[in-house]
Amino acid sequence: MGKGKLAKFAELASYGNVFEYPYAVLEQKPFNMKGLWNEAFFKNTNPVVVELGCGKGEYAVALAKMHPERNYVGVDIKGARLWTGATQAINEHIGNVAFLRTNIEFIDRFFGQNEVEEIWLTFSDPQMKSPRKRLTSTFFLERYRRFLTPGGIIHLKTDSNFLFTYTRLLLEKNQLPTDVVTDNLYTQAQSGNPMLAQAASIQTYYERMWLERGLNIKYIRFRLPAEGTLVEPEVEIETDDYRSYHRNRRSPAEVRK
Repeated sequence: MGKGKLAKFAELASYGNVFEYPYAVLEQKPFNMKGLWNEAFFKNTNPVVVELGCGKGEYAVALAKMHPERNYVGVDIKGARLWTGATQAINEHIGNVAFLRTNIEFIDRFFGQNEVEEIWLTFSDPQMKSPRKRLTSTFFLERYRRFLTPGGIIHLKTDSNFLFTYTRLLLEKNQLPTDVVTDNLYTQAQSGNPMLAQAASIQTYYERMWLERGLNIKYIRFRLPAEGTLVEPEVEIETDDYRSYHRNRRSPAEVRK
């Protein structure tokens, strides 16, 4: 039987690789490591990569093991989930990965200007009813600009055709530089493109679940310039029609922006 949530939270509080700053804490206690992740925690000058909505941390940990020359920070608000990745990192002595428990809408309070070189968005909730909450929306892209290096890389890996289409249209609308766009990652990865091969090299629990259900995995790799006004695509997008995370078994029949 696995550990209960209370036991996991108690252990997280003692972990040196976990920083817990949900909104209630952040308002009372400033985060003093902003802009100092390498100096204060990683103790090196390697590039910093952030995974937003990291869940159990399996992707962040796998990336850290695969790329010891880079530093990784997995971010999620669910402490009981973070416990899995944080515990694995401690048990396996993986020192180039840390975890931050906070609300992603406050992410720019934790990283300094030009501190992060890449962002991974792995199977984020598509937020079909809430455009502002989509992790590739202009609301979040503006926040990423505050800490991402100019032209820094953003990876979107998703099962959601809705989120994939929305993001692709947003990139086209704003003419953002795009390295790779594919609606079938694992077929295209066989082409020999190293960017696709990297994205296909790690599978999360949810990703394996979608693949077993016969769903294609979509992938976009794009760059975010530091300047320029960002606008939302004014188009209607067909909603996903299957269960994913906390979505209803059937999404609404009507299309939404």
